Formats: sequence, structure tokens, C-alpha cells
Amino acid sequence: MTELHFRSASDLGRMIRRGEISSAELTGHFIGRIEKLDGKTNAVVARDFDRAMSLAKKADEAQARGQSLGALHGLPFTIKDAYEVEGIVSTGGAPVWKDHVPTRSATAIERLQRAGAIVMGKTNVPYLSGDLQTYNDVYGTTNNPWALDCGPGGSSGGSAASLAAGFTAAEYGSDIGGSIRTPAHLCGVFGHKPSFGIVPKRGHLSPPPGSLSEGDLSVAGPLARSAEDLKHLLSLTAGPDWADAAGWKLDLPPARARTPRELRAAVWIDDEFCDIDRESADLLRNAAKALQDAGANVDWNARPDFTLAEITECYLILLHSQIGAGMPQSIRDHWAEMKKGFAPDDKSHAALQAIGGTLSLAERAVWKEVQAQLRWKWHNFFKSYDVVLSPVLMRPAFEHNHQSNWHKRELEVNGVMRPYMDVLIWAGPAVVSYLPATAAPVGVTSEGKPVGIQIIGPHLEDYTTIEVAGMFEEILGGFTPPNGW
Repeated sequence: MTELHFRSASDLGRMIRRGEISSAELTGHFIGRIEKLDGKTNAVVARDFDRAMSLAKKADEAQARGQSLGALHGLPFTIKDAYEVEGIVSTGGAPVWKDHVPTRSATAIERLQRAGAIVMGKTNVPYLSGDLQTYNDVYGTTNNPWALDCGPGGSSGGSAASLAAGFTAAEYGSDIGGSIRTPAHLCGVFGHKPSFGIVPKRGHLSPPPGSLSEGDLSVAGPLARSAEDLKHLLSLTAGPDWADAAGWKLDLPPARARTPRELRAAVWIDDEFCDIDRESADLLRNAAKALQDAGANVDWNARPDFTLAEITECYLILLHSQIGAGMPQSIRDHWAEMKKGFAPDDKSHAALQAIGGTLSLAERAVWKEVQAQLRWKWHNFFKSYDVVLSPVLMRPAFEHNHQSNWHKRELEVNGVMRPYMDVLIWAGPAVVSYLPATAAPVGVTSEGKPVGIQIIGPHLEDYTTIEVAGMFEEILGGFTPPNGW
């Protein structure tokens, strides 16, 4: 039988409702594991254990009276430190906010709490959630439970590490460059990047505390140890925030397919623009083949009407435009000077960063039209296919590399040193197109590192990609704990 701390949040919730375990017992169990084992990972960095135990006891008292606090009654969670949580230091990985204690939780987290979830503590992030590695000057470096010399990914790296190590029932992250999907892939858990705009981001750091604007591209979404949990957590947190709630209601369509036999899947694993680790590719192809053997209609050659290079260019320019808006003028001036030295056809990461980070409003409007055209091509593609199966990242977990200049970082893939910023390539198509994308574990390499598959689906059809993640879970076994944990 699966150990208590590695059960899904849904299973643990059912255990509480049936009286098989109390919230206080479960919360104490997770706290004990964190205190005993988190020295190896440094995942749970701001802790609120005393209040968590008090709330757990109150949840048990309510249940004894026949009262339910909601769908997540008494379940203990950790939460990504990018989110404000009432009463708990919330830094966003930035030293300037190291003493920031919010008086209100971020909208998505508040919805979890209103459903009965108990926040035990915050999990580590990179500075301002701005890297696919997790380290900062406030809390230090987080390690991957599967390989302690490697990172868990980012920016929701502490979230994924907490789940993989069995420190929490579930987690909540955010994603603008693979920041949910990449840690899920690297730590062997599930993660869902929702369709853009369906989960409010108010209370996410950055922007600074008190901000109400939510920006472009970035989304809030769940991480968990099962697809069932992803669906449950999304359903509890999705929906309009204050600005739209008076007149808008979210009504996501049901999954297009409930079984593999009802599914039409395209496979986009091989692409010369961003070659991926051979062993990872084999695991992804084996997963797609297993889905096909289970009855799915799988097309190994179908592609949308654009190239990976084309959509990556649009994504990176708009990404750097969004991120660059928050940069000091001195950095934007530096990019503007750099841009003068690039050839017109230069599509390197440095060139696209300089171009995107200095876009004028008129230039950005041109790229927003390119984005709209890409979204239309996806729309037409999904008339014939329900999902696209693709890599999350070009390789499994990699060793820590804290070189401050990303353009000097490199990663080895199939014996070739590649630019570090290639980590953004497979994350980009879903982000720039506002599409839902779910990461699901599908195997472990010979070195003992997990690999996840990315399931991209039509806009607002989040339940379809989560359902397909559940198919992989049923066929291949889903989450497995790292050795030694």
C-alpha cells in the first residue's frame, strides 16, 4: 500500500472524511517529515507549523460536530513562495520582501483555504520566480529529491520537490516559461498550466505587493501527485476575480475523451530545432505508443501550420517584452545598445531578448497579431486532434549552475553543449498561445531521473489535457517516489 505521505490529496481527503485519519494526525505526519528530511532538499522555507496544527485540530472538531469546511477539509498544503499567504512571510525570493507578511492570501490560495486547506508553509522559488532553477539570497538553494546534486527546476521548484519528497498533500504554482511543467517533469510529479486568464493571479509576487494588474502570458495552476488532484484543485481555483465576477462565469467544457479509444492525439517529440535527450525521447515515444496500444488514435507526423522555430520567436519576444517591462531603465538601455549590433536575421536568445525587452507599443502590437495568427492555427489544428504530446524539456534533471549571466550557461544534450535558454523552447508554444498544458510522469532514465510528457490541448479545454494525464497515469503507473524517501 502507498505510504501515507505519497498518497494523492484526493485519497487523503477521502481518508479524513471516512475517519481513517484525522487532520491533526496527517498534518503532524507531514510536519514531522519536513523537520526530519527537508535538510536535504531545502524545499519548505517559511514554516507556520504551530498555526497549521491549531487549524487541523479545529478541522477535526468541526468534523466531530458533523460539519465540513469544504472540499479540502483539513488537508495540509505547502504553497509556492511566489504567492502571498496571510500571516506567513511571503518573499517571492526577493530580499527586499524578506519581512513581508501579508494580511490577505492571494486569490487562488484564498480559494484553497476557503475550501478547507491548511497552509503549513511556503516552498522555495528563484528570485522573482525568474529562473528554471530554484535558489535565492533569502533562503538559498533547493535540491531535487531524485538527485540532490541537481535542481528541481523552477520557478515552482520548491513546490515540486515538496511533493516528490512527501512533504505536502498538494501544491500551487505559476508558469510563464514552464515554471509548473518543468519542475513537475524534473521531479516526477503532475503539473497543470491552465489556459491563460482562468485562474486569478492577484497576490502573486512579482509584481510588488498590492498590485492588481496580472500581466500577459503568466498563469497560476496546481501541482500534485495525481491527475485527479489537478482537476480538483483547478475546479476550486478557476473563475473570475473581482473585476469580472459581476458579469462573467467560467464554464469549462468537459474532457473531449474519457478513454484512450475516444482520443485523437498528435505526437510532436522530434524536431531538429530543439533536439532532446535520446533516452528521454525514447520514454516519451514509449508513452505515446502505450496510449496507442490502449486504443488511442495516434498520429506521429501531424503538426500545426507553423514551425517550432516560428512560434518560439514570437514567444520569446513577447516573453521578454513582458519581463522587460519590469526591468530598470539601465537594463533596457543596455538591451537597446546591444540590439544595434545584431544582424536583422539573428534569432539567438541574446538577440530576441534585446528585441523583446525594448519593444515599443507599436512593435508589440505587430507581435500580438502574430500571436493571434498562431492561436488561430492551433484552433484549426484542434478540429482534427484533441491533444498534442510533446516534451516538457530537452533533458532530465541537471546539476546546479548559478552563473548570473544566463547566456554563459550551457546544458549538455546528447553530447552537445546547448544554450541554457533552450530550456524555454518546448514550454513556449502553450504559453504564447494561451493553451492548457499538463505534465505527467511517464518513466525514469537509467540514471534514475524522472521524465514527464507534456499534453497540450485546445484553449479552455483544460479538462481534456488533465484527463489524458490520467490516462497515462493509469497505463504507466503515475507518480513513483524517489529512492530513499
